[in-house]
Amino acid sequence: MADLLIEIRVRPNASRNKVGGTAGDPPRLVVAVQAPAVDGKANTAVIKELATAFGVRARDFTIVHGELSRDKRILLSNPTPEHINRFEELKTGMTLL
Repeated sequence: MADLLIEIRVRPNASRNKVGGTAGDPPRLVVAVQAPAVDGKANTAVIKELATAFGVRARDFTIVHGELSRDKRILLSNPTPEHINRFEELKTGMTLL
């Protein structure tokens, strides 16, 4: 199966870490992290939160666009049908985290 491209909107300095819901146009998956957007700390936290949300290792994700932006494109390597279903659940905000 081809890699899954996930478009996200990062919310650094959040009160808690959370993955779910959408923001912007086109809609992007929202990833809120407590880490500040300094020295790549937020990017590291985003990858960690996505890995937890999808039940995969952090190294399965790669930031392919938007390293220094709130809007990012992230690639999930070798997704299963369950990962694609999970992505749809997260976008609608039906999170079980």
